[in-house]
Amino acid sequence: MKRNRTLTERLARSSTLAAAIVSLCTVAAAQTAAGPEIVIKQSLQKQYPDVKVQSVRPSSVPGLYEVYTGSELVYADPTGQYLVMGPILNLATHENVTQTRLSDLGRVDFKTLPFKQAIKVVKGNGKRQFAVFSDPDCPYCQALEKSLTALNDYTMYIFLFPIASLHPQATAKAHAIWCSQDRVQAWSQWMLEKKQAPAVATCAGDPIDSLQQFGNQLRINSTPTMFFSSGRRVAGAIPAKDIEKELGAPGAGTPAAASAPAAVGAPTGANAPTGANAPTGAGAPAGTSAPQPAAAPKAAAAPKS
Repeated sequence: MKRNRTLTERLARSSTLAAAIVSLCTVAAAQTAAGPEIVIKQSLQKQYPDVKVQSVRPSSVPGLYEVYTGSELVYADPTGQYLVMGPILNLATHENVTQTRLSDLGRVDFKTLPFKQAIKVVKGNGKRQFAVFSDPDCPYCQALEKSLTALNDYTMYIFLFPIASLHPQATAKAHAIWCSQDRVQAWSQWMLEKKQAPAVATCAGDPIDSLQQFGNQLRINSTPTMFFSSGRRVAGAIPAKDIEKELGAPGAGTPAAASAPAAVGAPTGANAPTGANAPTGAGAPAGTSAPQPAAAPKAAAAPKS
């Protein structure tokens, strides 16, 4: 399945990048007639015409504008000449401002998810609900499953979302798990015990292909990606205490209404899951499996004293 490269990936291919800051051509005429939001958007569209800029707005940092493409967040100066990639951190609160904004921008109406295409896992009273798009061979997804053993009283909807470009065998495993007589058991045994379900090519109602399309519509480009019933989106294998916090947010116990069917590997960083959840500057949060972009630009060496 062909995947459109993200803006970060495209920028990483440019030979003019240095220290993750790229100089863009100035749209001089537009600067005099339009505000920064329009200037920045026009500059990006001129350089990268197939990148869809969904919004441009002032960021929380004076002088920087956030540029949202639907799957990632980058920053630009008001002239549209400079683009800055990577997360913004609030040193006073230690908040990853970029990830917080991405989570807000990626919100969904939880009730519209195609629950009939999910593996439903109920633990305890099942009152607290969330969904996760997960790849059977994603090490971060497996780390998330281990974290969930410490939690109780939740309902989890698992949407099988193998990333074949990273894990060639994941799609076959997803089909086998879905087509098992006991999907919950097959999923748990594979993710926690590495006991693989018997191979099955496909079966009636197998949703793996349609879930790929649906995930693309939601611009899911890494696993695990979680959606809580509050609508909040979180990418990465976050710790159990953070999952508890999300499950306790307003709306976390809202019943999910089943909807009709609608319709990511090797880690990008170290081989072992870190559980971190901050953008790496390459378009996907750490703590996720995501297709690797071209080599990211290296920072310029500091002058020797």
